Amino acid sequence: MRIAADGTWHYNGSPIGRMPMVRLFATILRKDPERYVLVTPVERIGIRVDDAPFLAVEVAHEPGTIADRLFIRTSIDDIVELGAEHAIRFTTATDGGLKPYIHIRGDLWALASRALTQELVGLATTEEINGRDVFALRSGEHVFPIAAVEDMPG
Repeated sequence: MRIAADGTWHYNGSPIGRMPMVRLFATILRKDPERYVLVTPVERIGIRVDDAPFLAVEVAHEPGTIADRLFIRTSIDDIVELGAEHAIRFTTATDGGLKPYIHIRGDLWALASRALTQELVGLATTEEINGRDVFALRSGEHVFPIAAVEDMPG
């Protein structure tokens, strides 16, 4: 089995088209130190993950409030609130672009889709962290740094 970078689950090279089946597999997905596995009462089956096991596709928030709480939905309809239990981290892609990952559960993360990444960046504000101005995303009382303002392109 394989989970493609776009969040599509595959079995024997073919996409799994039945979302209830994908959701079922997702409930038994775990991350061992060396690999991803599907854990059943009988066995642990290795699964290849191209990037992240889940794809984050939507954010829900109440615009115009400073203490917005941000809720992220994945392509398999998991919904998490960004905060202490469900952090967001930002990495740089090989092409220099921004790659946000949202913690879903255990050691499982969701890569934000391109459209969601653009929406999240649009929600970011400038925050002062340790005496530096940082471009960051805020969800309730939690602040998630994206980049120092001086490091942002013109």
